[in-house]
Amino acid sequence: MFKFGKKEKTEKSRKKNLGRRLLELLSNHTIDESLFEDLEDLLIESDLGGTVTMEVVDELRDRVKAKKLNSHEDIIGELKSILSEQIKAVELIPDGENLNVFLILGVNGVGKTTSIAKMARYYGEKGIGEIVLSAGDTFRAAAVNQLRIHGERTGFRVVHQGQGADPAAVIFDTITSAKARGEKLVLADTAGRMHNRTNLVKELQKIDSVIRKKLDEGDTYRKILVIDSTTGQNGVQQAEVFNEAVELDAIILTKYDSTARGGNIISISRKLGIPFAFIGKGEQLTDLELFNPESYLEDLFSY
Repeated sequence: MFKFGKKEKTEKSRKKNLGRRLLELLSNHTIDESLFEDLEDLLIESDLGGTVTMEVVDELRDRVKAKKLNSHEDIIGELKSILSEQIKAVELIPDGENLNVFLILGVNGVGKTTSIAKMARYYGEKGIGEIVLSAGDTFRAAAVNQLRIHGERTGFRVVHQGQGADPAAVIFDTITSAKARGEKLVLADTAGRMHNRTNLVKELQKIDSVIRKKLDEGDTYRKILVIDSTTGQNGVQQAEVFNEAVELDAIILTKYDSTARGGNIISISRKLGIPFAFIGKGEQLTDLELFNPESYLEDLFSY
């Protein structure tokens, strides 16, 4: 992650969201070049990343000048408008007539396995009753056991093998049995070891190839990355690696609340064009919401 040489912020300032810090910045500034320079620092601290921040601030500077904006409210409104144009969202709706395979990706510790359980509950309540969970993170016994426990809690079948089994084989067996049973949605877990990028990419590409060969015409296949909202630009880098491996269709953002910096949503949307599908806001199975750009911006800019 880039270091920008800023002094470490106090815990109190880190807990302030972008809206509060932006209001404080504007209240102590006239509208001049130093304002835009300080705004760049603020947006970088909010996890937009250096390149995206400079592009956004350049656009804001041009709009402020062209529209002759001179109030704090107008500048905040214009910045919010610019950011809203960057955000991409998608609703993942399973096809009730054919098989749907959702491959869930992410590094260890982001809440991937828990997100699978939350998705199972969410889609179960939406009427997709024939759901099966695939324990494809075979490198961690804890991940397999955790998914089995979630399967018991949610009432959905879990396909698993022993620790160290071939993840592609587990998912292959899951799809085979799902087709035989007439199940409509496969939620497949995967390993997330980032210490060796080359091996990770090869492994995911193998899984991706196996899934594609098993699908029939009309089946739906989606690759969904889970990232932790507190990881900032590391989340952007993760999205780049996984997108390189399998071309992502959507992202789930976990561990999010209104004090989270959350700028990586904007950075990922602008740099990679990958839409966000869900936001996880807690540990309970019910703590998963459809990603709503308007609500996200309201949280980000609330005072």
